[in-house]
Amino acid sequence: MTEDNSPPRTFKGLLRWATTPPQAWVVYLLAVMLVWLLSFYAGTLKPKKTPEASPPAASAPKS
Repeated sequence: MTEDNSPPRTFKGLLRWATTPPQAWVVYLLAVMLVWLLSFYAGTLKPKKTPEASPPAASAPKS
């Protein structure tokens, strides 16, 4: 049985290639880095200012 080292041509082939042990570590680390970068970027975004600057007035309950 000969091993085919050509690049995968289908999604199923790519998935099979990416889940073999050496490549799986790289895919996992890339996924972790991507999640970290996206969360870091989301944390650096400034929240939009609300048009009303004053907080809403709280009223006491009436009995």
